[in-house]
Amino acid sequence: MIRSRLRSLVLTLSLTACQTVSPGAGGLNLGAEAPPGASPGTCWGKKDTPAVIETITEQVQLSPAETDAAGRVLRPATYATVTRQAILQERVTTWFETPCATVLTPEFIASVQRALTARGLYTGPITARLDPRTRAAIARYQKPQGLDSDRLSLDSARNLGLVAIPLTD
Repeated sequence: MIRSRLRSLVLTLSLTACQTVSPGAGGLNLGAEAPPGASPGTCWGKKDTPAVIETITEQVQLSPAETDAAGRVLRPATYATVTRQAILQERVTTWFETPCATVLTPEFIASVQRALTARGLYTGPITARLDPRTRAAIARYQKPQGLDSDRLSLDSARNLGLVAIPLTD
């Protein structure tokens, strides 16, 4: 009983994690996120990299020191402490196509685990579950390819030999 509820929860989470554009909606995004211009029936993941902001605190001279002819200070310079923030790197949103929930079956996830094991990235048992250990291995696989996400991209699934690569004319 508990196992079937857990399996149902995992399937539900997998389905909600897949962000699709409904084919019957003329490309409209019905409550799920997708990049502008996404093809109908495709699923997408999104990775937001936050902006890098630096807080700068500095002393700013408000008025210079006043001195007499002999060089004695009549009135010292006045300063104020000013704090400001500078954006060193803007926020970046990266969209990537993912396998849809219909593809993310236990058999497919087991294949992902085996493919990552063959590459020395996954050392756990083949559970057919998208558990934290599997997600960490997916992230290790994708990071050198420029995608810092534990969500399997469609390109990674193709590179692992798990999803067919469409032929072009």
